[in-house]
Amino acid sequence: MANVSVYNMQGAQAGTIELNDAVFGVEVNEHLVKMAVVNHLAAMRQGTQKAKTRNEVSGGGKKPWRQKGTGHARQGSTRAAQWVGGGMIFAPVPRDYSFKLNKKEKQLALKSALTSRVLEDKMIVLDELKLDEVKTKKFVEVLNNLHVEKALVVLDSEDKNVILSARNVENVKTVSASTVNVYDILKYDAFVATKAAVKAIEEVYA
Repeated sequence: MANVSVYNMQGAQAGTIELNDAVFGVEVNEHLVKMAVVNHLAAMRQGTQKAKTRNEVSGGGKKPWRQKGTGHARQGSTRAAQWVGGGMIFAPVPRDYSFKLNKKEKQLALKSALTSRVLEDKMIVLDELKLDEVKTKKFVEVLNNLHVEKALVVLDSEDKNVILSARNVENVKTVSASTVNVYDILKYDAFVATKAAVKAIEEVYA
């Protein structure tokens, strides 16, 4: 099992923590990690794009000229795609872009992402993260003490003081241990988690 240093809010080392290899020490499956990211982004798409086909645009009920004898190409409607104001061929319609990933695939992708943070020394464990009040300045001080800027901060529970203090900090996102996902793990340069959050993640995925 890998040992990772534990830091306090002042940035000083306050011990070590032993990580569960079943979660933080698996073989990284890059294909599943990519699929999990694509799945996450696809689920976020609204899919509300829409354009009208020739059947949906107004007008064009009358044949513009007779079939033969005019010298023009034959036309059946002024709402065909080649006419100004006509409909679009193969027009996009509202659709759902999401697709299913199996439960085991999701779990292995998450474990792979967590393992990659450990292997790349981008995982920082805090003994605790507590703020007495909502104060963005104090939260930024904690990040500066840890020498991180773009970070995903994982909490074991919803601490309103921490969440509200971090809300306006650029390139920082706070999530609970139960809602952490592959996309967020890879998006941020540092994975900052409390000891309690690490234990909560191990309990769910070990």
